Amino acid sequence: MRKILIVGAGQSGLQLALGLQAHGYDVTVMTNRTADEIRDGRVMSTQCMFDTALQHERDLGLNLWEDRAPRIEGLGVSVAGPDGARVVDWVGRLDGYAQSVDQRVKMAGWLEAFAARGGKVVVHGVTVSDLDYFSRTFDLVLVAAGKGELVSMFGRDASRSPYDAPQRALAVSYVHGLGPRPEHDFEAVRCNLVPGVGELFVMPCLTVSGRCDILFWEGVPGGPLDVFDGVKDPGEHLRLTLELMRAFTPWEYERAAGGVELTDAGATLAGRYAPVVRRPVAELPGGGLVLGVADVVVANDPITGQGSNNAAKCAAAYLDAIVGHGGKPFDRDFMQAAFDRYWDGAQHVTKWTNAMLAPPPEHVLNLIGAAGQLQPVADRFANGFDDPADFEHWFFEPEKASAYLASVAPQA
Repeated sequence: MRKILIVGAGQSGLQLALGLQAHGYDVTVMTNRTADEIRDGRVMSTQCMFDTALQHERDLGLNLWEDRAPRIEGLGVSVAGPDGARVVDWVGRLDGYAQSVDQRVKMAGWLEAFAARGGKVVVHGVTVSDLDYFSRTFDLVLVAAGKGELVSMFGRDASRSPYDAPQRALAVSYVHGLGPRPEHDFEAVRCNLVPGVGELFVMPCLTVSGRCDILFWEGVPGGPLDVFDGVKDPGEHLRLTLELMRAFTPWEYERAAGGVELTDAGATLAGRYAPVVRRPVAELPGGGLVLGVADVVVANDPITGQGSNNAAKCAAAYLDAIVGHGGKPFDRDFMQAAFDRYWDGAQHVTKWTNAMLAPPPEHVLNLIGAAGQLQPVADRFANGFDDPADFEHWFFEPEKASAYLASVAPQA
């Protein structure tokens, strides 16, 4: 039985561990927190997952909260005008519903399931010197912990990383008491664009205390939304969030008129990081090799909501690569090929996400505006969040955008 070590207990690490376990591998997961510490800790992300990523969980029987989490059937976009009114407002329908399950709920549950099925869980921080030893005692070592010392082993790929500084300041609040959007009677993620200032995302979620909504500001660094650094008090974090909603997205602030409150003491998160693609294989001081997973090697800004989706797709790609490799050595060529399989899809996410961080060109503004008049355009935007490769055909180039709109308008 081949022995595999996975460092990190997030979406990619645990999904891959549980998948390998189901195929009969001897899998060890190393994590710096117990399941209870994860469950009782601070929120870690916004994690809206679309149909393809959710299907990877279903394929492994890991969709343990699917019947309880809100079913997100649409994705809407609003653009704020200079007077605070919406100059664009539309919602596209998803072909398959999306869901967001608080990672504290999911990762704690998955970690417990992995242990209950006979998996080895080691709760301990991991250093590079630890990996040096483990690379000699395991057939394959994967690093799925996207922060800390271990990430620095994986060199930045400058050719795929156009930004060397954070492009947004991030602030998340999980709340109870937010009212529904009056424009539609189904659950939807709402993307509110404030040109030159940033974005507010509002999405339904399942958290430790049941259904909630996530309020997620992405602010241009140095701008009016960049006010969360150093804010330690969760109540002050929520106050600032609502104050900014009142100033820049009053139509969303109206939903809070009945009073909102944080779901729990760990319901806020703030920070920033530079989007980066790293080289997938790291060489240890003793000559051993380790393979980077998901955010370790492809860390996009969350403006397009692809983090957990990428993680699920990376875990699925690596699972197929490992199982298909049989008993052959997990050498550098294998590791690079496994990453290339993942990058085949992740490259489209990276291109799209980096494009959305920049001021939109005229043809993209035309597309966003057209979606308010042409429902097929709105629906295609929404479903691009599930399959970002589709944007290659109609979004990035003015000629393709014009041709697409010309083909849709007569139908409408």
